[in-house]
Amino acid sequence: MNATSGDVLALPQTQTGSAHSEELPRSVYLAVAGLACLPIGLLWDISHHSTIGRDTFWTPAHIIIQLGGIVPALLFASIALKTTFRGTEHERNASVSFWGFRAPLGVWVTVWGAIAMMTSAPFDDWWHNRYGLDVKIVSPPHAVLGLGMFAVGMGVLLFAFSSQNRANSGNRTRSGLICALAVGVMIAMWADFATEFTWPNLQHASHFYAVVSTPFPLLLLLAARASKVRAGATIAAATYMFIYIGMILVLPLFPAHPKLAPVYHPVDHMVPPAFPLLLIVPAVAIDVISWLFTRSSKSIAQPPASPGATLPRPRWWRDWLLALLFAAVFLAIIFAVQWPFSTFLLSDGADNRFFARSGHWPYFAKPGDWVNRFWDWDNDPITFKGMALAFLRAFISARVGLLLGSYLLRLKR
Repeated sequence: MNATSGDVLALPQTQTGSAHSEELPRSVYLAVAGLACLPIGLLWDISHHSTIGRDTFWTPAHIIIQLGGIVPALLFASIALKTTFRGTEHERNASVSFWGFRAPLGVWVTVWGAIAMMTSAPFDDWWHNRYGLDVKIVSPPHAVLGLGMFAVGMGVLLFAFSSQNRANSGNRTRSGLICALAVGVMIAMWADFATEFTWPNLQHASHFYAVVSTPFPLLLLLAARASKVRAGATIAAATYMFIYIGMILVLPLFPAHPKLAPVYHPVDHMVPPAFPLLLIVPAVAIDVISWLFTRSSKSIAQPPASPGATLPRPRWWRDWLLALLFAAVFLAIIFAVQWPFSTFLLSDGADNRFFARSGHWPYFAKPGDWVNRFWDWDNDPITFKGMALAFLRAFISARVGLLLGSYLLRLKR
């Protein structure tokens, strides 16, 4: 039927508003691959310190970490130059301006993070020359490095999700998968920095559950809500576990010996990390609940009464209730699986290449019964107050994850 003056006119579609406007750019794959260098390089660096000690800044692990920031930054800098000087109208409309240059939002966040990472390098070298070995993973130069790394990761996520939302329908599954993989890399990076709080020996203490309830619900829910692929949270958790298990199996293949004294635990190969958390179990539950809730919401949705009417907005309290549900599910499942699994990890059954019970201790750790028993059992037992604090953290994390997921689901710049 031909349109007349009395017909309802369709709203003009802008280029940035179209969900089917372009193919998934190859730069997304390269950016996520570069991002994966960060957690892999961190695990390698922790292994280097645990096996060899501090020798020089120019270790392969440090170079891999820096490449994890430099590669996405250089890639995105080229995108900014192209968009600014040779970009099409569509590319310029799908970008934001910064100092006269135009590029997607994730580009600028990534470039800032890469600058912070490179700034931390001489700071870290000076710190080690002045104070020697790091007593803890989170030292002042490592804090600067960590902020830069997470900025790079967030920038890559922004870029990947905005590309997903602009991709045509034929690339939705592929782009959603790439986004879920990127979130999994971020989970691995968080796990790297939380290593000293998540040893299997600490998993019968209240503080452990407060620690794991802080970042992981956020990232799992972000993947479940914003990645346009089924089982986004499960794919993200599986990516994290794949990275860790891969490093557990690969690192001991390389011979190495300590170079600094004192040596209490002689090792003759690169020390692997401890076995990863079983985040894939709560991730599956999150995906199932998300699917059931989406299906239920679609079944009760009513069409507009007339062509000009609008669909009702989602009730404001819906995500708050969902955050409560997801927090309870995450904490209950992670407690149910990690409590017995950590007992297994300290048993003789885990003393092999795959579970690496005895393999992840550094050369400067004195062997003893303490390596196969739980710590802080008396000082930090499981209490109602401790678990309530863990639930509060999980609730805040889940709510922020849903909020960020909704934002990334709409992001097109």
